[in-house]
Amino acid sequence: MNKKCQNCELNNFHTVENCVRCNFALGEITVESSATEKKQSLGFRILKRAAVCFGVVLFTVFGFYLSLIGTAETLSYEQATTVNNSIKILEDRGFSKEVFYLRYLTAFRASDHWLNASVVKEAAYAATNYPFEIMTLYPDFFNYPLDDVERAVILLHEAKHLQGEGEKEAYKFVWENRKKLGWTKERYGRSVVWKNVRKQTKEFAPTLFICKFSEFEDCTE
Repeated sequence: MNKKCQNCELNNFHTVENCVRCNFALGEITVESSATEKKQSLGFRILKRAAVCFGVVLFTVFGFYLSLIGTAETLSYEQATTVNNSIKILEDRGFSKEVFYLRYLTAFRASDHWLNASVVKEAAYAATNYPFEIMTLYPDFFNYPLDDVERAVILLHEAKHLQGEGEKEAYKFVWENRKKLGWTKERYGRSVVWKNVRKQTKEFAPTLFICKFSEFEDCTE
């Protein structure tokens, strides 16, 4: 068994007492120290492989994300301004957590990327890709809402998806917080967005619509 110099790390023949390079005293090499070195070497190799695997996974995920971002159109200046105005409404109404996701974590796009385009879907205002935090805003988002408050309603719904919530949780949250947002039946009850959201909320969160005494059996009224 060769003796490794602790001073210059040269491997010397086991018969020599001093390192042939630096003349450092080599001493005895014990079986215990050799086993310890092997364990340390094995641990280092495992750690190195784990780091390489993690790097490959991270690179793959990042490449996938870039492919989604790169195959969709960005918002125009006017569209981005409209979105920012709607986010500001959410901020003023106290939806700070949702605003953080929308303002700092979300990549907004104006058209489908390749993944969304490969999925058949019904007409929608927006679509969110979790956990990549990419939100596609379709023409209906800009055309059908009466104003930025109704667009804020749509963004609030999508913000729940950005947090990993499903349709039930998103519709329920928006419907229960609509008055806080200033989205009331008196002002918006006849709008297309109001009717669509109420219909979808009743489908995904039916427990909110079981009160016989209320119009549309809405328990939140």
